[in-house]
Amino acid sequence: MGDPAGVGAEIICRALGDLAPADRREIVIFGSAAVLDRANALTGGKVSFAPTDDGRANGEVAVVNVEVPNADSIRDGKMSAAAGACSYAYIDHAVSAALKGDISVIVTAPINKEALHAAGYHFDGHTELLAHLTGAKSSFMLLASERLSAIHVSTHVSLAGAVGRATIERELATIRIANAHLKRLGIQRPRIAVAGLNPHSGENGLFGTDEIERIAPAIKQAQQEGINAVGPISADTVFFRAMQGEFDLVVAQYHDQGHIPCKLVAFDTTINVSLGLPILRVSVDHGTAFDIAWKGVARHENMNATIAYARRLASAPSHAS
Repeated sequence: MGDPAGVGAEIICRALGDLAPADRREIVIFGSAAVLDRANALTGGKVSFAPTDDGRANGEVAVVNVEVPNADSIRDGKMSAAAGACSYAYIDHAVSAALKGDISVIVTAPINKEALHAAGYHFDGHTELLAHLTGAKSSFMLLASERLSAIHVSTHVSLAGAVGRATIERELATIRIANAHLKRLGIQRPRIAVAGLNPHSGENGLFGTDEIERIAPAIKQAQQEGINAVGPISADTVFFRAMQGEFDLVVAQYHDQGHIPCKLVAFDTTINVSLGLPILRVSVDHGTAFDIAWKGVARHENMNATIAYARRLASAPSHAS
């Protein structure tokens, strides 16, 4: 359900209201039943909820009601440690269910990093938290949309830190997992372009040697493994070429290099996908929007797209990343 002070409950209720009754029955929400009831009333009351241990009628949505201390102190649109503790608890319960095989894919509504930290959970975001809860050694962030998709070599680190993380090993691992993910979605031979790190991909060493020393060797090894990867290609052209249909996905070297073009062309429909975990997880690609939370104006197009992508993953032949 995400941070209960944010827009998560609202966009969930609106998105579920758009689904057919039979499709709603395939969904379970981990969160607060009271908060969901309130959000449902705010958004027009199109959804009916039922505890997971009750028999559900057609179209009812199951709710795992997660009780968290001090939840009654949470205020709409306000950052708080109590809300951060709720966010963590909801995610923890969902991950446990996914690891046991009770659910196929986790869809996460937005959390607030400051609230998470205030509650004592010092993670940079969902992806890092999920890696911790699942014991994954590494994870990867993929932004997906119909118009443009990008996977990131690094995400929530400084620009200087991102340069350091662009190792041959990490580059190759990113290419491999992107290829595997696209194959799972039915693309038999994914076309993957790897962006350069420096301007003009270093201009043959004139503006940096990272491409020569670290990125190109990883691409070459991927090609030797039969992966259809090319590059490094200058970042100021590779995303345009991907949008023209030349590539299925771009490997971005750091957070903003991939996020800016993806959000520019598909702000309302870009989906955040976590790869490298032993479970499947997708998320909306926006924040808690405290400034408009609980005013009944939050848009849910991104949640609609995210649920649709999750359903696509759930029906794929294999759930392995």
